[in-house]
Parts: sequence; structure tokens; C-alpha cells
Amino acid sequence: MTSSRKIFVAGHRGLVGSAIVRALQRRAKDGEPLEIITRTRAELDLLEGAAVRAFLLAERPTQIVVAAAKVGGIKANNDFPVDFLLDNLKIQNGLIEGAHAAGVEKLLFLGSSCIYPKFAPQPIKEESLLTGALEPTNDAYAIAKIAGIKLCQAYRKQHGDDFISAMPTNMYGPFDNFDLTSSHVLPAMIHKFHLAKTERRSKMTLWGTGSPRREFLHSDDLAEACLLLLEQYSSPEIINVGSGTDVTIKELAALVREAVGYEGEIEWDTTQPDGTPRKLMDGTRIRELGWSPRIGLPEGIADAYRWFLENPPVKRQPAS
Repeated sequence: MTSSRKIFVAGHRGLVGSAIVRALQRRAKDGEPLEIITRTRAELDLLEGAAVRAFLLAERPTQIVVAAAKVGGIKANNDFPVDFLLDNLKIQNGLIEGAHAAGVEKLLFLGSSCIYPKFAPQPIKEESLLTGALEPTNDAYAIAKIAGIKLCQAYRKQHGDDFISAMPTNMYGPFDNFDLTSSHVLPAMIHKFHLAKTERRSKMTLWGTGSPRREFLHSDDLAEACLLLLEQYSSPEIINVGSGTDVTIKELAALVREAVGYEGEIEWDTTQPDGTPRKLMDGTRIRELGWSPRIGLPEGIADAYRWFLENPPVKRQPAS
């Protein structure tokens, strides 16, 4: 690593990207010599590969974090598979190709736990990649992310580029997408419970049976993991980043209801899909590097709800 870093965070206004910027700002405040580069979507459209390449050739960052992506919940993924496949391929291909052209010293590509087979053995090890069928409700997004992993590995193999890939579990925290039609399960629950509370409803409905198990990680914990990986990890092999514990969706609903202060009943619409039965990541590799999460789920949900109350819920742009 060079003594002074110039880091481009792609997707800096999203859930993960904003957390990485906050973590870098803390490092800079503590005296670490680094320059943080960001661009809004209006300034640089990451769907335009030629523009991305020109930008990277002009700026010459030493490191890039690919936190930009088109993301959404089960319904959005199921309804718009073309958008999730094409947009994510365009975003990541432009950034990875451009990074090679600009001679970037290190690139961290952020994937997702959905890359793993629907029925992968639990907890999911990195070796489970491509060993079985994907969850069909978000396979387009998963295939795009797998392509990004393989492209990073290909650049390392063919050109010796230090491009690495990390697979975060389900993320939440400040700057999340709380839009009811496109958000993931936890922010969607926060919004739904908040509406039920403010509208004084006696009951509210959630999708599925509530039986699937999910693992959640606060975005600030992931950000610290990302900085550690930029400093200490250099391997073609993907690396999981998760909390190491999971809860059922019913248990999650109870935690969110408590954080929001909703006192009504919960009904479960079992005609709606559950998605993958369980997704718990094996985090042995990253824990061996010295990282572990510090924000518990009840504390993290309360933090996310505070941010929600202070900021009007809007759709987050996928590549800003």
C-alpha cells in the first residue's frame, strides 16, 4: 500500500457507500493521509462505461470500492430482472475495466450473500459458490454479482491486478432504502411498522410465513471490514462478511415492532413468497484477520429507525 491513498467510493450516497465514506473520514480525522473521491450520479453516470473510464484515467485513484449497485427486495427483483441484470453488469464492468486501464492499485468489489445456492449448507462457506441453483426471485441480481466476482478474478489471473471481492450479508443502517415497493426486508418493516403506528392500525400484514432465517449486519460494521480488507487482504478467493448470527423473520418483526413502538397485531400473508429458507454466512476467514461486528441487532435497528425519523423516506439511486 502507498503511504498516501486516493480512494474512489462508487455509490457513496447509498447504504454501504455512505458508511465507508464515514469510516474513511474518521481515519482522515485521525491523521491518516488519504483523499476520498466521490461523484453523484449527475456528475458521473456509472451506467456509462466510457465516461467511467475517462473519469478514472483523469483522477487516477489508488484504490476503488465498488459499493454502487442496483438493489431491491424480493418484489423488485422478481418484477424487474432485466433491469437488475443489465444495470449491475454495466456498473461493475465499467468500474472494473476502468480500474485496470487507470492502473488502480487495489479494487474491492462488493457482492452479496444471494450469490450462493438457495439450499447451500449452513453456515455458508465461500466454497459454496456455483455448487447449486440460485434463489429464483433474485437470480438476475445474483448472476450479475457472480459475473463481477469472476471478472475480478480474471483480471488478477490475466493481468496481475489486485482486485478482491467481499460478500456482505443482509445490510441495514443509515441511508438505507425505505421505499415500500423496492426496499429489503428490514427497512421495509421499519417503514410499515411506523405507518401502522402513526395511523393507529390495530393490525398490519407482513409477507410470507415468517419462518425463514436471515442474518443482518449494520453498515458501519461492514465499512470497518472493508477498510481492513483494503489493508490486509489480497486473494482471488471471495471472503464473507457477516454477523455470525441469524434470526427468523418473525423474530425480526418483534425487534422492529419494539424499536418503533407499535402495539398492534401482526398478520402473515402466506400467499406471498418467503425467498431462501436460510442464509447464514461462515465468517471464519475475515475473523482470522481480526475483524468482528460491534453493533448488536436491537441497537442497530434503533439506530436505523432514528435515521428514518430524521430523513424522509425516498428511493435511493442505485449508482450515485
